[in-house]
Amino acid sequence: MFSSKKGVQLLCAVGILAVLSCSGTAEANSVVDKASVSTERTYNTGNTKVKLEKKASDKKKSFAERIEAILHPEPVEEPVVVAPRAVSNEMNIMGSPVATQEQCVRYLLKNNPHPLLNTSPEELVSYYYEEAALEGIRPDIAFAQALKETGFFSYGGTVVPAQNNYCGLGTTSATVKGAFFDSPRVGVRAHIQHLLAYASTKYPETPVVDPRYSLVRGVYGDDTLGQWQDLNGRWAVPGVGYGQSILDYYHAILNS
Repeated sequence: MFSSKKGVQLLCAVGILAVLSCSGTAEANSVVDKASVSTERTYNTGNTKVKLEKKASDKKKSFAERIEAILHPEPVEEPVVVAPRAVSNEMNIMGSPVATQEQCVRYLLKNNPHPLLNTSPEELVSYYYEEAALEGIRPDIAFAQALKETGFFSYGGTVVPAQNNYCGLGTTSATVKGAFFDSPRVGVRAHIQHLLAYASTKYPETPVVDPRYSLVRGVYGDDTLGQWQDLNGRWAVPGVGYGQSILDYYHAILNS
């Protein structure tokens, strides 16, 4: 038994088909005789062009199939618009990360399975991402700089692991060990604040632990360094290619 609603729909469908059958019979027959008829319409949505094609084979459906098509039309698929991916300028000291924390950890352990750290590699990387996010510094490239400065946390130079000093802060010669920090997080914070001192006039969001922050800000005043290559001859002396080598570590992280 049909419900009253279904019955009305069926009667409407039959009526529509009857009207269509009575009008333009000669034209319909000529269309059916063709092997293929294509009607193309292009809709421009701004980013996507959608083509709709209707073939003569659709006209050859049985009476029952045509009624079913009227009663239950196929849903029309909306065009999928893919948002453009945000691009981060890797040359800039400030910005958002591109490499993931997992990539940073993987690259470190690939080159040094037993880093000399007072915390786990995973925790150290998380400190970089958390502290850098507060100041707007690129954490992935800052970590790449730490890998360069410490030899993948194997040290072997003036700085020792107990210092939690990951960027050579205060190490001005082979006999000057530089700054000591109470914990790995504080050491990371000092590194990020030192980068901020070069790259921005904005005061740090957290209490200053970088012992050379005020010195850098006093020298540069309203001037800032925008890109990693600008650290050449400033962070490291003579520092030829210093910033470019940091980016080499960063690219290796992305490919790890």
